[in-house]
Amino acid sequence: MSAPERPGLVEAERVELTVDAVAPGGHCVARVGGQVVFVRHALPGERVVAEVTELHRGFARADAVEILDASPDRVTPPCPYARPGGCGGCDLQHVAPAAQLDWKLAVVREQLTRLGRLTDAQVDALGVRVEALPGGPLGWRSRVRYAVDAADRAGLLKHRSHEVVPIDRCLIAHPAIRELPVLPATGARWPDADAVEAVASTGGDVTVLAYADGVPTAVRGPERVRETAAGRSFTLPASGFWQVHPAAADALVGAVLDLLDPRPGETAWDLYGGAGLFAAALAGRVDGARVTVVESAPDGVAAARTNLADLAAVEVVAARVETALARRRVTGPVDLVVLDPPRSGAGAAVVHGVVAADPRAVAYVACDPAAFARDVRTFAEAGWRLAALRGFDLFPMTQHVELVGLFLPRHSD
Repeated sequence: MSAPERPGLVEAERVELTVDAVAPGGHCVARVGGQVVFVRHALPGERVVAEVTELHRGFARADAVEILDASPDRVTPPCPYARPGGCGGCDLQHVAPAAQLDWKLAVVREQLTRLGRLTDAQVDALGVRVEALPGGPLGWRSRVRYAVDAADRAGLLKHRSHEVVPIDRCLIAHPAIRELPVLPATGARWPDADAVEAVASTGGDVTVLAYADGVPTAVRGPERVRETAAGRSFTLPASGFWQVHPAAADALVGAVLDLLDPRPGETAWDLYGGAGLFAAALAGRVDGARVTVVESAPDGVAAARTNLADLAAVEVVAARVETALARRRVTGPVDLVVLDPPRSGAGAAVVHGVVAADPRAVAYVACDPAAFARDVRTFAEAGWRLAALRGFDLFPMTQHVELVGLFLPRHSD
């Protein structure tokens, strides 16, 4: 006689389970009575007691609150807030730094095979690995946005929650940010703000912004900050987008140039061009040939036009990328394309627009493996192949990973 089926899980229930493979989002997969459970604060192979935090149709979420059999890759989190029920900002502080790279690589491989429809052999042939950046896993984050609670205290949010965890310091924050009088331990209170952002730029500027209804006001430091990368200086609003790891911009530019190998006279598009980082690097290689930047955010457009003003062959187009391609705001012929889309990815319309321009090569900078994998599939359906891929650990202690891929027409060498 078969064992009776286990009743369904209930919220706040604690269950003993054995953890399986890693999954996107900083979780591992487990199963209880046939039900899928995504478990945080765990590692593959561990036996844990997990507390159910959410129930959904077909799966549940849980936190590992007791470790019965620990993985050899488990370490004590350096931050006391990186625990079940604590700050949700760091997903992997319980994982040894080298094992974090393996974790992220496993997620990339799974997304490329499941969503990108590549075979294991095709992924193996790419030889992809996730590379650590200089500086170690702590003290790297140069832009930190804090939420403000009902007691006017700045803190960070719990995982998948609007609840604010007041903290006395954030260990992944840049040292210059940790010294600022922002957090409750310094006596700081923010009665007129719903969020506070601290910025420590690579150019040496330190700014604190207070947000009320989404509008930032500089309360300390310059409203515009300097960033340095690729041998140039860039200026942008303190609230504008720039990579949060101090070594990230140089690492990404180096990867893009290595993969594209720009040649004198080649024309290029820098789509989702932001403040002009990749356009400036491309302009330095193509020897005066045309480089077109497409950016939709007004702050980004203004910053790109300022930062690239000395490069006569660079044009900045203020438009959404989809619109610019569909309405021929940018036109071919073009030899090289850089895609650096938001987390949602480029999407089919942009991929088809790029393919229609028939460039020699496309470099794709991706911050979400799932969105990237979906675009890999779209490129493949359009007759292009993912020829090379590199991963970078731009966000240590978190589940996030950055990718730089090279796409070539399938008929190319």
